[in-house]
Parts: sequence; structure tokens; C-alpha cells
Amino acid sequence: MDTIKSFKGYGKVDELEQQAYKKKTRKRLIIITVSSIVLIAVIIAAVAGVVIHKRNTHSSPSSDSAPQTELTPAASLKAVCDVTRYPNSCFSAISSLPESNTTDPVLLFKLSLRVAIDELSKLSSFPSKLRANAEHDARLQKAIDVCGSVIGDALDRLNDSISALGKVTGKIVSPASVSDLETWLSAALTDQDTCLDALGELNSTAARGALQEIDTAMRNSSELASNSLAIVTKILGLLSRFESPIHHRRLLGFPEWVGAVERRLLEEKSNDSTPDAVVAKDGSGHFKTIGEALKLVKKKSEKRFVVYVKEGSYVENIDLDKDTWNVMIYGDSKDKTVVVGSRNFMDGTPTFETATFAVKGKGFIAKDIGFVNNAGASKHQAVAFRSGSDRSVFYRCSFDGFQDTLYAHSNRQFYRECDISGTIDFIFGNAAVVFQSCNIMPRQPLPNQFNTITAQGKKDPNQNTGIIIQKSTMTPLGNNLTAPTYLGRPWKDFSTTVIMQSDIGSFLTPVGWISWVPDVEPASTIFYAEYQNTGPGADVSQRVKWAGYEPTLTDRDAEKFSVQSFIQGPEWLPNADVQFDSTL
Repeated sequence: MDTIKSFKGYGKVDELEQQAYKKKTRKRLIIITVSSIVLIAVIIAAVAGVVIHKRNTHSSPSSDSAPQTELTPAASLKAVCDVTRYPNSCFSAISSLPESNTTDPVLLFKLSLRVAIDELSKLSSFPSKLRANAEHDARLQKAIDVCGSVIGDALDRLNDSISALGKVTGKIVSPASVSDLETWLSAALTDQDTCLDALGELNSTAARGALQEIDTAMRNSSELASNSLAIVTKILGLLSRFESPIHHRRLLGFPEWVGAVERRLLEEKSNDSTPDAVVAKDGSGHFKTIGEALKLVKKKSEKRFVVYVKEGSYVENIDLDKDTWNVMIYGDSKDKTVVVGSRNFMDGTPTFETATFAVKGKGFIAKDIGFVNNAGASKHQAVAFRSGSDRSVFYRCSFDGFQDTLYAHSNRQFYRECDISGTIDFIFGNAAVVFQSCNIMPRQPLPNQFNTITAQGKKDPNQNTGIIIQKSTMTPLGNNLTAPTYLGRPWKDFSTTVIMQSDIGSFLTPVGWISWVPDVEPASTIFYAEYQNTGPGADVSQRVKWAGYEPTLTDRDAEKFSVQSFIQGPEWLPNADVQFDSTL
């Protein structure tokens, strides 16, 4: 049995690897910081030059005004690559292409995507080769299958990114497009990292060998994808701010990235509308199982497909692939309509595949329905729900389990008025996710274990990811919680978690947070913070003293983690028509 001192999260991260990575990360950050000071003037000059040149050309195309001073293509490429974490690989990969003879930062970004796609494509057949060598190890084969799946997902994210830019060059990318690109590239990195996590949680010699092989093979593609993300964040983002004024609107109703159709569906009387499919255990609907109904969904459909699931307990596992878009599923309430599964790590399933209900395709919405993994605490990792769906919305839902209940894996997600229960890392992943007005309910774990509400997995400083819990209530599930309970622990070196404007019960251990590796302070590159919390557990006087922890954010800093700022909710949530608070 794992004790409080020895518990390490059942293999999510190797301790020695984590410590070695921290040393490399600190050194890299120092280099980047110093380089940035030297390069900032060059970059700003390049960006400003591009914008001024475009504006002058647009306003007077035949003007005889004095010529603008511009950087050479080589200098432009160096300036762009120097903002990345891996400038050498950035420069060498892009400069080898004939189209690199340009000063257009948008084109240079597209070239960075092309080399990343080419490198990741080389990995497509790698998992099947590894699998052939593991024919007598069922657990390892399943972990390698996860690698095959998520590598394919990562490749799709990169292709989506380059497709979004189209064939247009010489244009400033809009702030909304920058947000999309940041999200999809962040997800691509998370996908690749998920492969390593699946192999890393297996404690066997064969698994460690496979992990080393694929980690080495994946290094180039990870670096090049990271470079593309840095260029978006540091260059295209700056360009978009030069070109486009920022407008702030305070929205008190439904978030903006949920359109009019979805808004009606999420309204109180939406159950009176006609769904595309009705599921009922008693035979009064079109189907008796959810899985049968979802077979009707057309791939990559832009049209919303609505499934109504009548009251009942549905014992099935659902996995909606990345081509299943714009599905909405709703029930009679989170207590009456429940999807139940029991897959778990201890019985041989990788954590990623244990989910009772999993979604990848964009635009997923769930309302008034519960998701349960009833494997129990003794089965360790057992996910009730996993979402990698971009712009997904969960309204008045429940997620019930023990360890790893809710896997907010990747992309932009929003949860409103949901109940979430569990023990160890029961809200985890690397999505850009906001939980608003939710009930967060830790429960009693196995003897000698402790609870951690969150485990956030940000691994690259330019990822736009983090777990934000706002205006929520934290109270134990049941009256028997005696285990030490913490707000969370940093899973990766850039983990980002903010608890704000929430009511925290007396169950919380006063230090508030705990390190991933016992007695080892997390990297200073994490960002953990609290803001205007209330209740007996909100006292920050005895909190951890980590370099990456802020016990009290300013209003201005807290605003960065609002729905409006962090997941750009006003742009897409109104389409789902779920109520939300856009700002603080």
C-alpha cells in the first residue's frame, strides 16, 4: 500500500527524469531570458517594420516615400527562431527550405509548421513497429496503441493549424486565429506527451525500453512543434496586437463561442425541442443504448446532432473520435441519467483508455447527465470522463470516481454548475479549462493515501493551458473524509492552476498544495495561485512557500484567468448557450 511519503501518482512521472529535466529547464530559461533582452529590440523592429510597411503599402501603393529599412531574410529567420526554446533546430530546419528566403513572419511560421508535420509524419509507423516487439506483453501493447492514437491526433492538430492559415501570406493573423493556433499546437504537444505518459506508467523493463526508443524518435517532432507554438505566441501574437485593437465586453448571459442554436438547446426549456435521437432503456426511444444512437452522427458534420438520453443507468463505454463533431448529449438530470463504466489501470487498461465516456471531436456539449467510473479506489486510475474536444461545454453534469475522475486532456473546455468527486488528482490534464460555479468534492481514499484535487500537466511555457476553478464550492463528499487533502500538485514543470473566488471548506490541509515528488520543491517555472477565496480553508497564512506560488493575486493578474481572457469564452460560448461569467 502506498503511504503518504512514498506515493508518487502511480507512475505518471519518473522522479529522476523529473529532477534532471528541472536542471535542464532552469538552464534553458536563463539562456532564453538573457537572449530575449538582447533580441527584443530586433524583434520589435521586425514586427513594427512589417506592420508599418503593410500599412504604408495599403494606404499609398504608388507612393515615392523614402524606402523602409527591412531585415534580410536570414536576419528575419534568426529573429523569429530566437524566440523559440530550440532556436538551432528552428533555424536549420526552416533555412533548408527554398521558400525561407522571405521576411514575412506568417510565411516563416507556416514553414515551421511544415517541417514539424514532416518530422511527425515519420513517426506514424513507429508504434506498430514497437508493438510487434511486444507481442507477449498485453499491457505494453495497449500503451503503444495509445501512442499510435495520440500521434495521429497530434498530426491532425498541426494540419488543422496550417489549413487555418490557408494560402494567404502578407497578412496579419487575427487575435482569434492566434488563439486557435495556440490551442491546437498546445494540444499537439500534449498528445505527444500523452504517449510518453502511457508508457511511463508501466513499471517494466520492456516498457522503459519502449519509452526510451519513442522518446528519442519523438524528440525532433516535439521540438519543432514547440518552435511553431513559440512563434505564434511571441511573434504572431505581437503582430495581431499591433494590427487589431482589443475590445473588452462584459457578458452576463451565455458565453460567446456557443452559437444561437446551441444557446436554445441549453436553455431551461430545451428538453421540449425535438432531438435527433432518443435513447431509453425501457424501449420508449429510438435506441436502448447511447452507443447505438451515436452511430448516426455523420463525420465532420458542422450541423449539431442532439441526443436525448432518458432517465436510467447506462452501462457502456463511449469513445467519440476526432472526426465526430458537434454532438450534444443531454439527460433528465445529472442524478437520473447516468453513464457507468469500470475500466481501470489495475486491470490492465492504460489511464488514457479507462474513461467511461471520451470525446475528441470539436464542439461537444453535455447537459444534465452524469458520468461514473465505479471501479473503486483500489483500482487506482479510473477515469469517468475524458475530453480533448476543443470548445467543449459541460452544464449541470456530474463526474464521479476516485483517482483521476475527470481528464481534461487538451484544447478549450468550460464546465458550469457541475459536480466533480474523487480522491487523487481527480481533476487532471493539460487543457485550457475553466470550472465555474461547480461543486468540487474530495472523498475518502484508501488508507494512508492523500487527496489532491488537481494535477495540471503543462510542459511547455508557451502552451496556453491551465486549470482554473472559479466561483465554486469545495466540500467533502460524505462525512468520513479524514485523509490529508490538498488543492493540487504540479504534474509537469510549467503546471498552471488558479483557484479563485471559491468557497473552501475546513477539510483542506493548511499548506494548501503538495509537491509531486515528496519533500522536493517543484520547479520555479510553475504558476499556482489563489484569489479572493472564502471559507475556513481559504486562509493562506500557512500555505507553501514555493517560488512558483502566489497566495494572493492582484485583480489585474486574476483577470488573465477569467473566461474572457483565458479561454476566449466570449468568442464561442454563446453558441452553446450555457450561462457563464465572462469576467471576474
